[in-house]
Amino acid sequence: MKHAFVTGGTGFLGANLIEQLIAQGWRVTAMHRQGSDTRLAQSLGAHLVPGSLGDMGSLERAVPEQVDAVFHVAANTSMWRGGRAQQWRDNVEGSANLARVARRKQAGRMVVTSSISAYGYQDQPIDEESPQLADDPRYGYLYTKKRAELAVREEIDRGLDAVFLNPCAIVGKYDTSSWAQTFFLILDDQLPGVPPGNGSFCHAAEVARAHIAAFEKGRTGENYILAGIDASFLEFFGTIARLLGKPVPRRTTPAAVIHLVGQVSDLLSRVTGKEPRITPEKAALITRRVTASCEKARRELGYRGDVPLETMLQESRDWLIGQDLLPANVAKITVKKETGEVSA
Repeated sequence: MKHAFVTGGTGFLGANLIEQLIAQGWRVTAMHRQGSDTRLAQSLGAHLVPGSLGDMGSLERAVPEQVDAVFHVAANTSMWRGGRAQQWRDNVEGSANLARVARRKQAGRMVVTSSISAYGYQDQPIDEESPQLADDPRYGYLYTKKRAELAVREEIDRGLDAVFLNPCAIVGKYDTSSWAQTFFLILDDQLPGVPPGNGSFCHAAEVARAHIAAFEKGRTGENYILAGIDASFLEFFGTIARLLGKPVPRRTTPAAVIHLVGQVSDLLSRVTGKEPRITPEKAALITRRVTASCEKARRELGYRGDVPLETMLQESRDWLIGQDLLPANVAKITVKKETGEVSA
């Protein structure tokens, strides 16, 4: 029986990965921070161990000797100036620490969940040959994801076997804090506006499946971009509105307005010390076009990036209903893929 060590197992993508590893007969040890909610990971069959990416001693205790695979899924995804120092410790120093321990403990392979954000903002669709342009420290998440990869590559030079995955926007079940927040905003009529940007949306289950394929088939030191369905945020939010039986937004908010809100909110946060809903970093993300090609992952890992947007979002909605986080009556609403019409 193969043995996997997973960081970020109490999160959204981590839960999808644990579920698939267990289904394929793996034994899973999942590390968690003290005080985190471990119920989902435990219910999926993982063995839980406490630990911290910033504490080498706890990592040495948590990572099993000669474990077959280390799946490094954990990340600090903050997009706020006030969280940058901790984000550097979590994403860069934490990745370096884990990679060092994985090499010392002779792990079979480390699969690193990076992000399309490591490539920065580019005018053309991104592929693995694109330069990684995330070099502006004002965009902390992008900046640290690139440098986390560089930190792991230092351990590859010392003998670590590691592969990098770069997912785009991930959608699916087990999500309560990422794109799932949009369901709550639209249901409660609190959506402040629709940004004019575009993204590539990928299915959480397929991203998790690609992690296992990267362990089995990936090439050491290689990046694999996990893209999906390209859509505007107007399409994305509109599909969620239809799935909830709410009015579908018809127009976007000008980018200049969103950037202004981000700047004003950031100034206010310097007084309150609290993270605002819209930050300059978030404003940049949601007003740009970030799309990519997953051809390499499809060819080498068998990755499926063609799961329809409606399928991903309906799965997310139905799981939220099952957790009593959305009202059960919205389950009667379906979207006709061909026309976008709502039926109940």
